[in-house]
Amino acid sequence: MSRDQVNQGKAVDAYVKKHLLHEDRGLENAYANSTKQGLPMIAVSEVQGKFASMLTTIGSARNVLEIGTLGGFSTIWFARAMKGRGKVTSIEVIPHHRDVAIENLRAAGVQVPEEVDILLGAALNILPKLAEEIEEGKREPFDFVFIDADWDNQWNYFDFGVKLSKGKGAVIYVDNAVRNMLESGIVGDAERVEKAVDVVANVGADDRVDAVVMQTVGSKNYDGFLLAVVK
Repeated sequence: MSRDQVNQGKAVDAYVKKHLLHEDRGLENAYANSTKQGLPMIAVSEVQGKFASMLTTIGSARNVLEIGTLGGFSTIWFARAMKGRGKVTSIEVIPHHRDVAIENLRAAGVQVPEEVDILLGAALNILPKLAEEIEEGKREPFDFVFIDADWDNQWNYFDFGVKLSKGKGAVIYVDNAVRNMLESGIVGDAERVEKAVDVVANVGADDRVDAVVMQTVGSKNYDGFLLAVVK
């Protein structure tokens, strides 16, 4: 593939959106309201949101865990894919982001907390509590874990994702894996960040999962995600 072809990523995304995604007022409102409320514009693209939600459908997931809600854009995708089949549990550390996400979800026709429950707090404080609830039989384990939060803790989130999963066949999706490898100097020409954790190497050495990294190009420019399946 030539560099010129790679540079057409945004055009391809726009074409795919036109023919395969169609107009969605709920998602458009989520973007507009998040911008109005001052949230950073770092949500997944529409194409990526649909792709991730389709993974839950392919795997017939009933319980989805999302680490990092932001404005609820990916949450809306998951909630719609899960409608009538299961529930989404999302974790957000910033109160304002959680409030905006709830507004966006309800405007998109998603019931909160019946279809989506957004837990407020630091993920590393909440995840052990979820583990306790699963251990006590008060909560079902998760079929699909979507991690889109601060990179410094991604390995810890991944480790908990496996522990909180239903076991064999559960999926762990880590967003922005390629961008963070490049920015932290793990791969490429950037200066190596001394405290950077090599999540990909850690996952590769983890006997609990089988994993791959997929590079992507599109409206969010060059990036990629890590996808792992629990053995």
